[in-house]
Amino acid sequence: MSEVFHDAGGIYAGTDEPYLFGRLRVRGPDPEHRSYRSFVSFSDPDGNGWLLQEIKERLQGRGGTIDVAGLAQLLHETAEHHGSFEAVAPPHDWWDWYASYMDARERGRTPEGASAAAGRYMAEVKHISVSPA
Repeated sequence: MSEVFHDAGGIYAGTDEPYLFGRLRVRGPDPEHRSYRSFVSFSDPDGNGWLLQEIKERLQGRGGTIDVAGLAQLLHETAEHHGSFEAVAPPHDWWDWYASYMDARERGRTPEGASAAAGRYMAEVKHISVSPA
């Protein structure tokens, strides 16, 4: 396993080499101890390379938990957006559309983008699509 390191430019975006696109990989953790900025690397017995990243606070859309009030608000929003799909779609399991919509919202998509993602999911995976009006 390597020593803890960070990128002199602030964000590591390269391989486990001493220089990253002209920037130096610096020993030790990020001086400001920011999430996504300190790393260690290692190789497993099969020769696969791994890079571990320190995360103290997740960025929006990168996992984590949601509080009950936030979940209730997201479910309400999802129900509102599902209504337009449900009005023109053949019979389907609403939870499939909800799951896709909520996943897209958690990943940072807009409500409109999440609706589109849910529609694509229903068409591609569940084989349920709606005809344009």
